[in-house]
Amino acid sequence: MTTTDLLPPRPSGAPAAQPQPARRGPIALIAVASILTGALGAAIGVLVVPGAPEHVIDGVALLAFAVGWSMLAFLSTRVTSVPQRWAYGLAAFLGTSGLSLLTFAPGDDGLTAAAWVWPPALLGLVIWSARRMRTSAPGRSRWLLYPVLGALAIASVGTFAENIAAQRDASTMTMPGRLYDVGGHRLHLNCTGTGSPTVVLESGLAGNSQLWGRIADGTAATTRVCTYDRAGTGWSENASAPRDSHAVVADLHRLLSVAGEDGPFVLAGHSTGGVYAMTYAAQHPEQVGGLVLLDSATPRQFTVLPDYASQYPMLTRLYAVRPVLERLGIGRLIPALSANEVPGLAGRQAKILTIRPRDGRAARDEVVTYRRSFTQAQALTGLGSKPLVVVSASDTVAGTPGWTTAQQQLTALSSNANQRTVPSSHGGLLDHPTSFNASITAVADVVKAVRSGGAVPTR
Repeated sequence: MTTTDLLPPRPSGAPAAQPQPARRGPIALIAVASILTGALGAAIGVLVVPGAPEHVIDGVALLAFAVGWSMLAFLSTRVTSVPQRWAYGLAAFLGTSGLSLLTFAPGDDGLTAAAWVWPPALLGLVIWSARRMRTSAPGRSRWLLYPVLGALAIASVGTFAENIAAQRDASTMTMPGRLYDVGGHRLHLNCTGTGSPTVVLESGLAGNSQLWGRIADGTAATTRVCTYDRAGTGWSENASAPRDSHAVVADLHRLLSVAGEDGPFVLAGHSTGGVYAMTYAAQHPEQVGGLVLLDSATPRQFTVLPDYASQYPMLTRLYAVRPVLERLGIGRLIPALSANEVPGLAGRQAKILTIRPRDGRAARDEVVTYRRSFTQAQALTGLGSKPLVVVSASDTVAGTPGWTTAQQQLTALSSNANQRTVPSSHGGLLDHPTSFNASITAVADVVKAVRSGGAVPTR
């Protein structure tokens, strides 16, 4: 007698028993929870700590994604029949990278060097993970996870492509001026033209010296003019810490001294560069013959502009993300970041300098000092009768509540001043083919008034 003889007979016509499908469990739900955990954790690095340094944003984001992938591997193994153990590989790579960034806190040079190593390693791991997932994950969860792996692959390729593009750009970045040691770091200064007073051009937020190309060329025809790059921007070296107004002025004062540039100076500041120019005038009044403020920020930005105080926290967060995006190559895809109408080599160099992660870090460092920097500039309570021209851009006047009042207050700093509103955007005062002429005229008017000791002409 065989074993089959002991089984009850199967009724005639009854279907044969089919094997039961394996239990899968809530794998799609686990995939969604893992993705959300990584995304929400990454957002913490940006939203919770305003103006966080690049290595902190990157480190927190990588740890958050590592936790998400760990959740996927662990929960799928414990509560489903389709374990995704391959996700532990991504979790280990991202977690180790994140902890390294938070532990060693690399600067721009360290992050740039690492950007040659991690993209190919991560891309290889993503390809391996995608193959493993294709055979182990059910259809719904697989299509939830593919976009996440795709984003990691794009980040790898984008970063590596940015490295190559940066190497190519370097061949066009011949420095027009010289580097001078100002104590711990060197700053780039480029002076052209002859005559007195010497005009010193002070850029806005993380601006570079080449953005002044049109104005520097126009001014050099009548007097000496100097452009320079603040620490961390353009060709200047990084400083050891973010620079507030006092530090910026100390650097500039030392730079002009070691370069042998003598006053009196006419300081022309654009945007926040106007705040630095005012701080210089407060600390070194004997060297300043006059001021030109081009759509300048006000030292009382947080009080005179009714919306600024509430907008500032978001501003710090946005500028903190900027170097991260630029390192991924996204900066080259955002035309507004590098948009300028400066002609020739200067314009091309200005674009390259604007989208570098290094200059993005300088912008972030500058923004986080704004409260202190603006307060320091309030030390300038007046210029006496020194020539002053305040040029306001019509777009900023129309779009920024309180800007008109702020510009009027700046004009009141001198008894020998006038204010001019020009049809222009904020940046157009430097580079627009027609608007920039108003800036050259304002500089020329102040230069003439300093030379003659007379009044600034009304226009």
